[in-house]
Amino acid sequence: MTSKRLQILSVLALGILILMTIAFESTEAHMAMLYPPPRGGYGTKEFDWRIHEFIGYKGFKYPCGGYNKGPNTNMKAGQLIPVRFWTTELTKTDKLPMKKVSEARHGGGMCEFSLSNNGGKSFHVIATYTKTCPDVMYEWPVRIPDNVPSCNDPGKCLFAWSWTAALVPQFYHNCADVTIEGSEDGQLPKKTIQLYDFSGHKKGVTFPGDGRSHDHGPGPIPAEVRIASSRKSL
Repeated sequence: MTSKRLQILSVLALGILILMTIAFESTEAHMAMLYPPPRGGYGTKEFDWRIHEFIGYKGFKYPCGGYNKGPNTNMKAGQLIPVRFWTTELTKTDKLPMKKVSEARHGGGMCEFSLSNNGGKSFHVIATYTKTCPDVMYEWPVRIPDNVPSCNDPGKCLFAWSWTAALVPQFYHNCADVTIEGSEDGQLPKKTIQLYDFSGHKKGVTFPGDGRSHDHGPGPIPAEVRIASSRKSL
């Protein structure tokens, strides 16, 4: 066999390997917040296909994955936010998927939703979902509490989602830039988000989940929906 043919076969083999790798990574894609649109999120000008990765993976930094400011979403105190999630197999995002989507949910785990008014120096918890979160097949209601302050400082006002998985010790974190019309004498909740599984924090941490790694789960727990939809801050 000539060296030229060997070179052609080598190039073809490399191309096949790359395609197989891309297909594998797409199948194994983790989760990211879809709505409100986060920094680096799907459908934004700043979209990065890698947004679904966990903090500490190949340069992904806390907070917000290290992404710069993205699109702004206007919110009001008392507003119920229908949070949704994304994975690379979800290409139609105008409504909830009607059929099974491979999600790499890692068995579910513990999701916290929070607000920051200092650009991510601290995040204050406004809702928590456990065991069945996250999941692209459902909306996850999160109410902006009645008693939070207004925030109109671009780049500093953030709505965030963080997830500590059930089957693997990995921590995910996405941030949406927001403005909030709140209360004149409002205060953010005292409770701040839990940080695990990346540099400077306790590692090897997982939370109980629903055990479903690539299939959708049973959805938001009704009791947690009631709490996440409550009008006052935690």
